[in-house]
Amino acid sequence: MSIDPKRLEPAEREELASLLPLPAERELSDRHQRALRDQLMREFRQDAAGARPRLKVRHLKVAALPLAAGALALTLATSGVFGQEGGTTVSGTGTTAARGGKAPATTAAAVVLLDRIATVAASRPAFTVRDDQYVYVASKVAWSVQTDDDPLMRLDTPHSRKVWFSVDGSRAGLLHEKGKRIPLGGDLDKDGNPVPGDRPGNPSPDLNNPTYRYLEALPTDPEALLEKIYDETAGSGPGPDQEAFVTIGDLLREQIAPPEVSAALYKAAALVPGVTVVDDSVDAAGRHGVAVARVHAGQRTEWIFDRKTLEFLGERGVMLEDSPQGRRGQITATTAILKRGITDRPGELPGRTG
Repeated sequence: MSIDPKRLEPAEREELASLLPLPAERELSDRHQRALRDQLMREFRQDAAGARPRLKVRHLKVAALPLAAGALALTLATSGVFGQEGGTTVSGTGTTAARGGKAPATTAAAVVLLDRIATVAASRPAFTVRDDQYVYVASKVAWSVQTDDDPLMRLDTPHSRKVWFSVDGSRAGLLHEKGKRIPLGGDLDKDGNPVPGDRPGNPSPDLNNPTYRYLEALPTDPEALLEKIYDETAGSGPGPDQEAFVTIGDLLREQIAPPEVSAALYKAAALVPGVTVVDDSVDAAGRHGVAVARVHAGQRTEWIFDRKTLEFLGERGVMLEDSPQGRRGQITATTAILKRGITDRPGELPGRTG
């Protein structure tokens, strides 16, 4: 069964149509269809009684996250609900919903968009990689920084960032950023390249610091995957749903995951309460796209996708209200993924990219 556009409000039909440019049709999973159908029926009955549900933004404590390799602390606390009144929504269900209390609903547009994105991700060819190779990701980034003397978040100038991560974590990686060559889990030789040593690059990968092999072994069932994320991030960050959304975004940004795992991550994101859609967002390279988003503590995290190809472009954080840390409309973080690939050595550019 597919979604019946006659059951949606005109604004909702227009929103869904603008977000679904691909010509190939694919039905939603049975679970998503049931959730959409049940929610639409609830809203139909509420409309008949003269009432429409409204989403409420939860305000949780802002969290500070450090940059890699000991850089300045930065504030990237974003996520929650993009305030959309009266829109068709799907509440989280099952063991992965509303951890620790009532959670805001996820919009039907977000469920449909993430399902489309997952379909595209699953169709992409997989990389063939050896354990002795490296994942390469080139990006353009700018983070907000704070100091004890200046509590306001100040967005850095967008700059180039290139990383090489050992496929299996057994070798030191490399970071090129702001003219510096920074070893990741090892030492550099006289030419500035990682050298083998007693300390491997990433001997104990996890959700916050994965390797390609770690991602390759993740569950491909979205519910099982999200359950793992909730369990392993319990007690971290400003809240379980917020932390799950941020964790999924981190796994997608600066790594390469097998197609079936990427698809599972996007479908798992659709099960996190409070996810919605931003019609237009822009990444650090100036590329416009449609975004999957979540709001927390007056800030919104956006995952940006090309509107036609649904390729992941980057992320953006935006202040939605004034606070001691920033002003409404202020960009708190911005990234753009420019190239991914597999190399034989750190510092080397890939032949095949994705």
